[in-house]
Amino acid sequence: MTYDILLALIAFAFVSSITPGPNNLMLMASGANFGFRRTIPHMLGIGLGFTFMVLLVGTGLVQIFDRYPLSYSVLKGGSVVYLLYLAWKIAHAAPAQGEATSGTPMTFLQAAAFQWVNPKAWAMALTATTAYAPEQTFNAIVVVAVVFGAINLPSVSTWTVLGQQMARVLTNPRRLLVFNWTMAGLLVASLYPILWPN
Repeated sequence: MTYDILLALIAFAFVSSITPGPNNLMLMASGANFGFRRTIPHMLGIGLGFTFMVLLVGTGLVQIFDRYPLSYSVLKGGSVVYLLYLAWKIAHAAPAQGEATSGTPMTFLQAAAFQWVNPKAWAMALTATTAYAPEQTFNAIVVVAVVFGAINLPSVSTWTVLGQQMARVLTNPRRLLVFNWTMAGLLVASLYPILWPN
């Protein structure tokens, strides 16, 4: 991989990791509702889960979709159902402090598994492995995965911090309710590329 391609990959990894998407919206909601410390497993699950996903996609997993097109439709349907379920959980999340303590943040394994039904994660993994490792050698795929692993975790963590800081404003139950429903609505809106592709 040339120096120019590496720089372009770093820029792509940063922009795609820091911009809004299902992972970042859920981290912001988790930071606001559960705080930074309790959201650490969720952040690690995203960072490491996505890195592992890039490795598997880059080493040929995507060929399954070419060989069995129905598997892509099943994944797409599962993605929609699971994202709707997560939106419902966010809308009904309880605050980290206060009388209501129902609900729990996403675990490491849940967050890692979520990458496989996250439409933005699929788009990022496919673009990264085809555009920045077109020769599809194992070494090139490893470089792509390592770059994403190094950039993704700090990028997504900023959304948790943002949510945690917003919790100071969300001390009123009504404001928290509005925030949670807004985050849930944005998560549902992130389904747009799946339901109505170009």
